[in-house]
Amino acid sequence: MDSQVLMALALSLVGGLSTSIGALFVVLNEAPNLKILGLLQGFAAGLMLSISFLDLAHNAINSIGFLKGNLWFFGGVIFFGIIANFIPEPTLAPSSDVRGKKKSGDEGGKDTLKKHRRQVLYSGIITAIGISLHNFPEGMAVFLGSMKGLRVGVNLALAIALHNIPEGVAVALPVYFATQSKWQAFKLATLSGFAEPLGVIIVAYLFPSSLSPDILEGLLGAVGGVMAFLTLHEMLPLAFDYAGQKQAVKAVFLGMAFMSASLYFLEISLPQEMSL
Repeated sequence: MDSQVLMALALSLVGGLSTSIGALFVVLNEAPNLKILGLLQGFAAGLMLSISFLDLAHNAINSIGFLKGNLWFFGGVIFFGIIANFIPEPTLAPSSDVRGKKKSGDEGGKDTLKKHRRQVLYSGIITAIGISLHNFPEGMAVFLGSMKGLRVGVNLALAIALHNIPEGVAVALPVYFATQSKWQAFKLATLSGFAEPLGVIIVAYLFPSSLSPDILEGLLGAVGGVMAFLTLHEMLPLAFDYAGQKQAVKAVFLGMAFMSASLYFLEISLPQEMSL
């Protein structure tokens, strides 16, 4: 394998595996109460909305035009909305209702958490898929940056690593609370980061030179629509239920600000000839 490709792979692994750091923030802490869960869910929703609107959809509109970018974005919204109609809402078994009446305080909260377990797990899996697709072009950028020089590649990889930490939180958080398994949460967040070295491999060996950049940007815009629908349909209602509307909204904007800041520092680390 070419030495430049190996270097790009190593740098992309640094960026990709930083999702594991975000997962560690989730799994190394004790399970919080329902209000903390709602705040963290709101924070993760803010991360997702920032990626969807301020990164993927924004780049698609700038690259292929306002009309085409919006068509791709809302195409993703409609596509995922249709799929969501065929996914049954989680329900609580009657026996659990009976047990819930005998419980009080924290035990009653556990029943509520159990009721939403499938819904939270579903949002976590889709989040992991969306963030994996979001990380894929970052791997391409690391490869192209390393081709320009080691300094450019290292700076870009470090910027992406910082940027990916909150993404690891967004993936691990719902999986951890849905499965109560720290290993499953850590594993899924780590796997979502492997999209970056995969991007290096594909752009180096398999990426067809004839693929239209407009189609690629459009597909990423559609991914933004999918992530936005998921966030507003699944993650935000859970945040409202657990933390209350006012506190959840504050957490959402905090998450958006955090991700926007990381996107900014990532953008200024890119060479002028490149953009994500």
